[in-house]
Amino acid sequence: MEALRGWYIRGLLWNLRTVVVNANERSVAQERKRLKLRIVFRDWLTSFLCASRRFLAIFRYKEVEKKLKQAIMSLKSYQSQAEQLLKYLVLSDPVVPYISIPAGILASKLVYDLTDLISGVYFKSYSNLSRIQRMEWNNRAMSTLHAIFITAASLYMVFLSDLYSDRYFGFITFRSSTISTFCLGVSVGYFITDLGMISWFYPSLGGMEYVIHHLLSLVAVAYAMLTGEGQLYTFMVLISETTTPGINLRWYLDTAGMKKSKAYLINGVVIFFAWLVARILLFMYMFYHVYLHLNQVLQMHAFGQLLVFVVPLVLSVMNLMWFAKIFRGLKKTLAKRQ
Repeated sequence: MEALRGWYIRGLLWNLRTVVVNANERSVAQERKRLKLRIVFRDWLTSFLCASRRFLAIFRYKEVEKKLKQAIMSLKSYQSQAEQLLKYLVLSDPVVPYISIPAGILASKLVYDLTDLISGVYFKSYSNLSRIQRMEWNNRAMSTLHAIFITAASLYMVFLSDLYSDRYFGFITFRSSTISTFCLGVSVGYFITDLGMISWFYPSLGGMEYVIHHLLSLVAVAYAMLTGEGQLYTFMVLISETTTPGINLRWYLDTAGMKKSKAYLINGVVIFFAWLVARILLFMYMFYHVYLHLNQVLQMHAFGQLLVFVVPLVLSVMNLMWFAKIFRGLKKTLAKRQ
């Protein structure tokens, strides 16, 4: 009896132990399963957060890019409107003379004042000059800068630009552009300034031949600028300003006491050939060009025709007179050198 009871108790204990072990194993398995689920959920949540961040970053980048494109488009629109406004108010043909002429006058005044300021610092002989000589010194610097500007513009318009090419339809005597009109307006501003100074201090800055030269040039250039007629021939005549820097340099060397220097002699030779090409041969070519396009010149207004025929002719006579003086002066200088 006791033995049966012992076997029964041991069986109960074994069954209980088995139940407890199975329960523990099930709890461990469940715990492992929960841990795996937690790990999987954590990985999924991490991936989701990373993907969300990337999406938000891409979305924000696209938003920023879109706003940036809108800003650029707005700036381009404002730039286009500003360019159209500038073209209408400043560069339109009716307004160009009212902009270019004051620009030429102000530029001449600015060069005059800057020359006076710089010369007093860098040139010792400038302070020893008289008041009239200092005025002529500054005036010649002004005319030199104008000569460089208008010569470059004229050479471009006549020989490099297609504006006056025979390949295009239409009379060349009526062709003009905003740039050509602006350049002529700047030249008109200079001639007004220089003629005013020559008249005010007459005859210190030039005699009657200078007054006649500037008056004819002013009237012809102003007419071509305002009407657009005969601008080609106006630029051909203005190429003759090529000789102005050499003439002014000759005066500077003479005033500085360098008349016997080699630079003075070389400058005289350069003036001789430049005058021959720009004021003699070029005028002959212009007269030949007028002859070839005479039917187009005759379509101009009567005053325009008068300017095309008379002004270059008068200037040619003056150029020949001055050329004779240059030739005699150069011949005299070379004789002294020998």
